[in-house]
Amino acid sequence: MRILDIRVAHEWVDYNGHMNDAEYARVFSLALEALMDHIGLDEAGRAEHSYTIYTLETHLCYRREAHLDQALSVNVMLLDRDAKRLHVFMEMLDADDRTLATSEQMLMGMGVENDSEGARPAPFPAPVAERIEGLPQAEADKWPALAGRRLGIRR
Repeated sequence: MRILDIRVAHEWVDYNGHMNDAEYARVFSLALEALMDHIGLDEAGRAEHSYTIYTLETHLCYRREAHLDQALSVNVMLLDRDAKRLHVFMEMLDADDRTLATSEQMLMGMGVENDSEGARPAPFPAPVAERIEGLPQAEADKWPALAGRRLGIRR
């Protein structure tokens, strides 16, 4: 599901003439914010439910360079979920639908009761859980090729 459309900003381009590696993470972070909006955790939803989402882990794979003012889109799919967590896979594409980068993330739903106690893991509020049900989900045996990768030197 397409969750974000954006263009490479001038300030994202580095001395090599392409988008800096940190900016790929920025784009995926913006896509996560768009996903939160989509499932009802926009600013109003976060306040209404006293609930937010934290990122626990991210694996970012760079596949192609992105350049100044280039159109980018980000697609998202669920790889897995439970009552409190989402395991998502996001793919950044160029205008020709070529993969520029991927981001696999483990997200935790957090209840925010008050400032003195801080945020704690909590099940998704019912309306949010219903919206999550509508997200595209990969079949367990048909994950994208770049999902579930392990970082290490192959020997």
